[in-house]
Amino acid sequence: MAAPFEVCHVASCANRAGPGVVSWGRGGLVAFGSCRSVVLYDPQRRKVVGTLNGHTGRVNCVQWIRRKDGSYETELISGGSDKLLILWETQNEKLVNYTRLEGHSEAVCSLDAVYMRNESTGELNILLASAASDSTVRIWSKQGTGVKCLQTLLFGNGFVMDVSLSFLPDSNRPVLACGGDDCKIHLYVQQDGQFQKTLLLHGHEDWIRGIEWAVCDGDLFLASCSQDCLIRIWKMHATSLLVEAQDEETIRLKENIFTVKNDNGSDASFAVTLDSVLAGHENWVYAVHWQPSFPKDGRMEQPMKLLSASMDKTVILWAPDDESGVWLEQVRVGEVGGNTLGFFDCHFSPDGSMILAHAFHGALHLWKQTSANKREWTPEVVISGHFDAVQDVMWDPEGEFIISVGSDQTTRIFAPWKRENETEASWHEIARPQVHGYDMQCLAMTGRFQFVSGADEKVLRVFTAPRNFMENFSSISGISLEELNSGQMIDLPEGATVPALGLSNKAVFQAEDTAAQTTEEEEKLSNASSQYHENYFQPCSLTEPPTEDHLLQNTLWPETQKLYGHGYEVFCVACNNAKTVIASACKASKKEHAAIILWSTTTWKQIQSLPFHNLTVTQISFSPNDKFLLAVSRDRQWSLWKCNDISSMQPDPAFSLFAYTNQSTAVHTRIIWSCDWTPDSKYFITGSRDKKVVIWGECCSAEENKENDPGEIQPCSPVLDVGDSVTALSASYLLAPDGSYIVAIGTESGKIHLYKWKPSDKRLPLSDWTKCAETDNSQSHTLVVKQLCWRKCVGRSGQGTAESSRWLQLASCGADYSVKIFSINRDSL
Repeated sequence: MAAPFEVCHVASCANRAGPGVVSWGRGGLVAFGSCRSVVLYDPQRRKVVGTLNGHTGRVNCVQWIRRKDGSYETELISGGSDKLLILWETQNEKLVNYTRLEGHSEAVCSLDAVYMRNESTGELNILLASAASDSTVRIWSKQGTGVKCLQTLLFGNGFVMDVSLSFLPDSNRPVLACGGDDCKIHLYVQQDGQFQKTLLLHGHEDWIRGIEWAVCDGDLFLASCSQDCLIRIWKMHATSLLVEAQDEETIRLKENIFTVKNDNGSDASFAVTLDSVLAGHENWVYAVHWQPSFPKDGRMEQPMKLLSASMDKTVILWAPDDESGVWLEQVRVGEVGGNTLGFFDCHFSPDGSMILAHAFHGALHLWKQTSANKREWTPEVVISGHFDAVQDVMWDPEGEFIISVGSDQTTRIFAPWKRENETEASWHEIARPQVHGYDMQCLAMTGRFQFVSGADEKVLRVFTAPRNFMENFSSISGISLEELNSGQMIDLPEGATVPALGLSNKAVFQAEDTAAQTTEEEEKLSNASSQYHENYFQPCSLTEPPTEDHLLQNTLWPETQKLYGHGYEVFCVACNNAKTVIASACKASKKEHAAIILWSTTTWKQIQSLPFHNLTVTQISFSPNDKFLLAVSRDRQWSLWKCNDISSMQPDPAFSLFAYTNQSTAVHTRIIWSCDWTPDSKYFITGSRDKKVVIWGECCSAEENKENDPGEIQPCSPVLDVGDSVTALSASYLLAPDGSYIVAIGTESGKIHLYKWKPSDKRLPLSDWTKCAETDNSQSHTLVVKQLCWRKCVGRSGQGTAESSRWLQLASCGADYSVKIFSINRDSL
């Protein structure tokens, strides 16, 4: 079977699982956990190059396994809430093998791994340490193709937050550091094949969140960070067993000394001293990382530079002073104010020229060191996406961008960005029109730059693009302003802002007076609420996609209307193709609340209420010719409504019930989750939890049935069983080369299937479905596919017109937090 699916874009962000869920490899790839997947992202190409799916729970920690010689990593390890560790082996950015490690009884929260050379065979083995919520640290060894658990370290009722592996100075003997909720650092050294506790390091006064080893000039350094807002640097070096006489007046740092047995039976002594205490953060410090080592004069040299991430919304680069050796703050990046809640993690790029930070809401921030001023770091474009389930996604009417809504209470717009001297465009988030106080559920485009969204509230909200978005979209996409606005930008507001304690985006018309804008209601805010400050809009001219800080505050769209009428949380919404009517429905357990409400897009008033269903209407779809409205429901029925007079669509068309199914005539036996129309409006499609997909239409030709009896709508295709609950489906606006309809079907397991179906002669048996392709493991979602949407025009967005007729594009979103765009070759269908 041909495999026409090509992943064009993946939008996702790192899990909000705390530090350790992001790792930057020497080969340049950033690996991070996103829901149940490990995503491989290339910051240079600004795109996702691979997705590793294998976990059945949230990925909590990811680590590239570093090599002593500084060569590129080919293996990484991940741990998740499914109590599993998975060792992934990659080659040329492709997965070649993976090994599951089972043993922990609770979620894995931290891990580290190093390569060890087997002295007898000379081959490289992997030594792995993992900490979990079961109050244990497990030691694993991979030799050849086999992996086994060597040892389990018990911590009673305590929890280990982070682990780090290294080797004793000038030795191949592994040393393990564990930091946890007892405010102490536990040091273990491997002796006789087992890790034995050798030392406890005291000093921190709160939970230890991060630890990491580094080797410099033969000595071993350990950095630790804590919720006491401090960073401590410890130094380990070999020392003599002989105790020298010391002058009582000499001030010396306290040495923690321990001894280990060498292979020849002799004793070796090591001392650990507190080298420095770094105070600069004003809130919990979650992560510390050393700058990676680099080859110099035939050996690996690790610079003494340290990066720390804190809940005070900053990342600090520390380094010792050249003259005094005192550790000083070199660079501080992050936010002053803003809407985020600090950083979980931070990483150096392999060459130390870039800094990556993982924010509380899962967003990644990237800064690059300028060549002119080494102490100046500028924000860079980096991947972004939803941090919770994505509920709906749509293409704009012209197919130039996609818009999505999710349970993370945001609405996001993604568009292609094509830079000069580059042949391929890359997709990026260019605006966040809505940052809401309720989980978002659905949206519909009511114009090229207008949409209506529904959330877990009883209100529908309408948003219109502001002037600043239009200007920046033109600059990023390369589409002229004249082509975009059609002379309507004169009346557009500059941008939008959210008042203190508000949920509505307020239009801003004069940006220079924004800071002075207040309303009588805002002036009357009580003292208790005065701590919440308004985030003021600052217009900005962009030539590249905005950074996370800019997305949060300066890309909102003004809210132009609120539509009241539903009794419960809005669940689905649709707009007709003429953009004159909106249909919406809310969650319902009774018939009175399950009615579909029709709204006019010119007056924004209710036109009609369509009662029929008994439970929540799950999806609504207008036929392409706007003559019919189709609805499917949790009550296992579909209803078909006909517009009484298509010529009178203005101002207020009336719909009447045309056809329906009931429990006696229904094909589906479970919830009908999704529906869509074929592009010629002759047939409609339904997909259900019972794993069935059916195409419906009139059972006889128009000549034989001139009166269009409602009872004549019957299945026109055999019942297709896709083997899994159908949660989303969409029919392509373009046909396959043989004239067949193309239908994409999304399932509960996350897989997307591609089928063709062609109507048969009325006198012949129903023509069967033809399966074209399905997504493979790396392309599929890892949880429920929530929505599918085909691009209405042929070609790949942002790629020009070359060979455009060969390609279709399909957007999908899922409960795994991701939005994906697939390019599909029509010639292979």
